[in-house]
Amino acid sequence: MAVREWWGKFVSFMIQTQRVMKVTRKPTREEFRTIVKITGLGIAAIGALGFLLQIIKQLILQ
Repeated sequence: MAVREWWGKFVSFMIQTQRVMKVTRKPTREEFRTIVKITGLGIAAIGALGFLLQIIKQLILQ
C-alpha cells in the first residue's frame, strides 16, 4: 500500500471521527440507568440460555 493511499485513508478516518464526536453527547443519568438495566438483562438471558443448554447436554449424554 502506497504511503499516499494510507495517508488518504487516515485523513478520511479522522474526518469521520470528528463528525461522530460532534454529534455525540453524554447520556443523562436516566438514559445511563436504562442502558445498564437492558445490558444486564441481556447478559443474564444469554447466561441462562447457556446454563440451560449445558443442563440439557448433560441430561442427554447420561
